[in-house]
Amino acid sequence: MAHQSSTLTTSLTRQGQSNSAGDARALYLKLFSGEMFKGFEYNAIARDLVTKRTLTNGKSMQFIYTGRTTAEYHTPGNAILGNSDGAPPVAEKTVTVDDLLISSAFVYDLDETLAHYDLRSEISRKIGYALAEKYDRLIFRTIARGARAASPITKTNFKEPGGTQIRVGTGNATEAYDSDKLVAAFYDAAAAMDEKGVSTEGRVGVLNPRQYYELIQKVGDSGLINRDEQGTARQRGQGVVEIAGIKIFKSMNIPFFSQYGTKFGTASATNPGVAAPTNTGDFVSPAVEDAANDVAGINNEYGEETEFANSCGLIFQREAAACVEAIGPQVQVTSGDVSVIYQGDVILGRLAMGADYLNPAACVELIAGAATGSTGNAAF
Repeated sequence: MAHQSSTLTTSLTRQGQSNSAGDARALYLKLFSGEMFKGFEYNAIARDLVTKRTLTNGKSMQFIYTGRTTAEYHTPGNAILGNSDGAPPVAEKTVTVDDLLISSAFVYDLDETLAHYDLRSEISRKIGYALAEKYDRLIFRTIARGARAASPITKTNFKEPGGTQIRVGTGNATEAYDSDKLVAAFYDAAAAMDEKGVSTEGRVGVLNPRQYYELIQKVGDSGLINRDEQGTARQRGQGVVEIAGIKIFKSMNIPFFSQYGTKFGTASATNPGVAAPTNTGDFVSPAVEDAANDVAGINNEYGEETEFANSCGLIFQREAAACVEAIGPQVQVTSGDVSVIYQGDVILGRLAMGADYLNPAACVELIAGAATGSTGNAAF
């Protein structure tokens, strides 16, 4: 009896292929890119709260600042050729791109094979977090600088408003966590921006997590909480809809008594005096970088640690700061011969950006702990 040979064909599912064809790893880089972008966008809040521009073919971008114009009566028979006082006055602000900001990791092929979890996806998120953290910190520092700056308009006989500092309480650093005094400071900030002609559209406040949670615990019955947002909505940092028309965010990246986000220790003129919770381990709350440590790659002025000694929150409008991006968040991964030689891939996240304050009148810095009657933090 004759036997016929048969061929068993197996169809493999290659999750890295695009439409089940071509390079078996074609989609892996895209997957990694998506994880990195999600990590960046989830953590970076400042990017969408200020004026952002994309820079091409240059190292800096010019922003035009226009002052107020005036009204005058017309004299019959005179030609109308513009206001006699030359209004409105115009000034410029130039923002330079800092050097390339990167975060990278080397993934060894064998480690990736042995890992029981998606190693690249986990690394991608952490890279996105790292870039977002630096991005926000630089922008928030520029807003604090703007709150202490005069208007860029210096034309004779013209007066334009500068930045604003609002004291929380009466001079004790501990009042930085007092919800009633924080609410009062928000109303003072709103009034100050109204008086300076700053648009009500796009006004936001950024507090550290402990300040934010103090607000939603203590003022929930005062109409500040959005009754339509239930469950975890308010806990994510956007549950307090507004105080005086100012939407509130929380962030660990604002300057807070010369550190980022939180500061524990004994109460003093530069410390709110909150003890670290029991047995919680180490906290990621580094000091604001000094220029001496931060000079490499930095082409803009972001201030130094000691200059944020009494900072405890920011309130601003979209025109407060300008951010220029030459390279938006991107992902690069080695491949080919390089991967063969090193038996793994270098995964790199990168961006190139720079920031500076734009309209000081739109910048408000909350301060606490400075002596009553003082002018608060010194001008930069």
